[in-house]
Amino acid sequence: MSTVFSKIINGELPGRFVYRDETVAAFLTISPVAYGHTLVVPVEEVDKWTDLSPELWAHLNEVAQNVGRAIIDVFGTERAGYLIAGFEVPHAHIHVFPANDMSGYDLSTAMDPDSVDEAKMDEAATRLREAVEATA
Repeated sequence: MSTVFSKIINGELPGRFVYRDETVAAFLTISPVAYGHTLVVPVEEVDKWTDLSPELWAHLNEVAQNVGRAIIDVFGTERAGYLIAGFEVPHAHIHVFPANDMSGYDLSTAMDPDSVDEAKMDEAATRLREAVEATA
């Protein structure tokens, strides 16, 4: 059975993409710790990041770094947070989010999808996509 991330990548579920190539996709999470919170995901369904090939792991991190730079530029934050948890979806992914302190590292503080401002999400996706494309 496909993961929810595969369904987003394959267009079966909606997603706000900020980057996509043949092996990696980056899209906003529906439960952000801050607007701009992006998931960087391999297209291939691999449960644990430790099981990714070294080449795919390197590329996933290259994309995460580009998204992180874009987050800092777009949101004017001190840093871009980087977190691997992986318990909520059995598909390897990196959380990259705006960070001025450690609060974003606690995913239990993420916004409920029903309380997210859709216009802010759309704006974040557009601005990040443009910034990522400019750095590529």
